[in-house]
Amino acid sequence: MESGWALAFPLLALAGLMTLVAAAIRGLTGFGMAIILVPLLGLIVRPDEAVIIAILLQLFIAPVGISKIVRDADRASAGLIVGAAMIATPFGVWFLAQTAPDMARVIIAAIALIAFLLVLLPPRPHSKPGTVETLLTGLAAGALTGFAAMPGPPVVPYYLRQTITPERARASMLLVFFGTAIAATLSSYLLGLINPKILSLSILLFPTVLIGNWLGSMAFGRISERVWRSAVALILGLAGFSAVWRLIQS
Repeated sequence: MESGWALAFPLLALAGLMTLVAAAIRGLTGFGMAIILVPLLGLIVRPDEAVIIAILLQLFIAPVGISKIVRDADRASAGLIVGAAMIATPFGVWFLAQTAPDMARVIIAAIALIAFLLVLLPPRPHSKPGTVETLLTGLAAGALTGFAAMPGPPVVPYYLRQTITPERARASMLLVFFGTAIAATLSSYLLGLINPKILSLSILLFPTVLIGNWLGSMAFGRISERVWRSAVALILGLAGFSAVWRLIQS
């Protein structure tokens, strides 16, 4: 890990490659950028810095394709989740600021693994989540957004366990993540966690996010629903187990 943020070109190129892959996964599945990117960037910068960079990158990319996202999404549930998430996000950001880097790595690894296990739960073909479950999903998403830039672990199972199309699930998740990115960015700024160096690196990495997201979006819709859902579970599983492996090796 480089000190003083004097990232050499090879490390910057590596960060760009990590970001490209994570953004392509986001474009394909509707989530996963932070789940993949935060543990990887944490090898180059501090875990808290990796989280803030991921938050900013999610905010930068969120408006891309927003009109179609709003049109395809389940706006009612997404609105409730975002509203609850905005309440909980500042607490997650505050907790991140108070947590030692080693403990943050442990928690982030656990979050990634739990997300995979939740997606493996059986679907609910004849039931739709009620208001209480939706609000609890939002509160959990907000807390995890602030702490790890990862609203996905509660949100992905919420939508994927319903019998809705991949287009609707993906759009709903992207709409939720737009709202959580706004809340997390505001909270991080107010708590003084966004500095010029973090902002500069985020801006440098953003072109790779645009390219990766475009590549993933091109692939979405060209694969079957079964393959898409399998890809979602596989990505979560790889992220979870790789995070645990890196934790064991550290």
